[in-house]
Amino acid sequence: MRFGRLALAAAALLLVTTASVPSGTPLSQTARHDPFSADTLGGQRGTAPKPAVLRPPHEVPFGAFVGSWDNYIPQIAELSTWLRGAELQVGHTYLAGNGWADIEGENQVLGLWSQWRLARPDRTLVLGVPMLVPNEGNLGDGQVAALLARGNKGEFDRHFLELARKLVAFGGGDTVVTLGWEMNGTTYTSRCRPDPAAWKAYWRRIVTVMRSVPGQHFRFDFTPTRGLDAVPWTRCYPGDDVVDIIGMDAYDMPAGAGFDEMVNEPYGLQDQVEFAARRGKPVSYPEWGLFRNGDNPEYVRRMVEWMRTHDTAYQTVTDYCPHGFRGCDRNPRSAAVYHELMSGSEGAPGGPPSAAAARHQ
Repeated sequence: MRFGRLALAAAALLLVTTASVPSGTPLSQTARHDPFSADTLGGQRGTAPKPAVLRPPHEVPFGAFVGSWDNYIPQIAELSTWLRGAELQVGHTYLAGNGWADIEGENQVLGLWSQWRLARPDRTLVLGVPMLVPNEGNLGDGQVAALLARGNKGEFDRHFLELARKLVAFGGGDTVVTLGWEMNGTTYTSRCRPDPAAWKAYWRRIVTVMRSVPGQHFRFDFTPTRGLDAVPWTRCYPGDDVVDIIGMDAYDMPAGAGFDEMVNEPYGLQDQVEFAARRGKPVSYPEWGLFRNGDNPEYVRRMVEWMRTHDTAYQTVTDYCPHGFRGCDRNPRSAAVYHELMSGSEGAPGGPPSAAAARHQ
């Protein structure tokens, strides 16, 4: 949902040297009502036995995404101060997707984030990584399908290999990678709808390439948008062996929707936690915040409660107008609720689970 992320990231990136290393049709009505259990569970959506998903109320590792890298890291401390010393254990940023050099990662960007990560053992870096470039280039479905085919031939492997090597070298070998986030929508080139089978194969290829680097303990977060969007996100799920966390970008939308609708809609919050529980995987909320319903304190309260009562690996609010709270005069009531709920939080004991623990739940 990051409108303007491309411009923010492009403005922030510095020119540095890098290490050397070797248009589709709308969904039919039938497709829009495919069984949720096409994910191999069998039966119609809602008829399979429901797994236990509730947890006793607990603190969740949290942070925020507020903009481009050059001014974000200091704002982590500022947000902590605003929240009366709350321990923000999660740093969240994105690679730009203008060209393949962006996917390899700027040395200074990765170095600065790694310094923040390594300052405390309970911190986690969450990094959004596009799968294709240009990631916000308004490419048609045919162009996206052609790029996916090239990716599956190995044409782009070296860029993800270089990124993995840099992350490990800088001390970020345990980074959480939100690879091809919001793949069930239409905003990004790194999307699934043009060819779900090819998209899944390409995700698997990228994960295999990045996991081949010695010293890595990456966790890969499969992060669709909440709800149906352009394609059911279950069609895009690439497999339990290449996914560690099942995330969801969950903004307050559409207009007029109540929180219970966001929970119970097809491919919504309830489907997410049940899908993850069947696989023994935690959930996450890399992007959440206000969007279509103005200043909505009830959504904020219910969303924080939801995250604290499910198996949530981490959450990072999008904290700038119109989505967020600190310094956003459009949302005074929501800001007050967020401040009340998060102030003084000591975070989760030990921080987010390790990669090894996430893979063997």
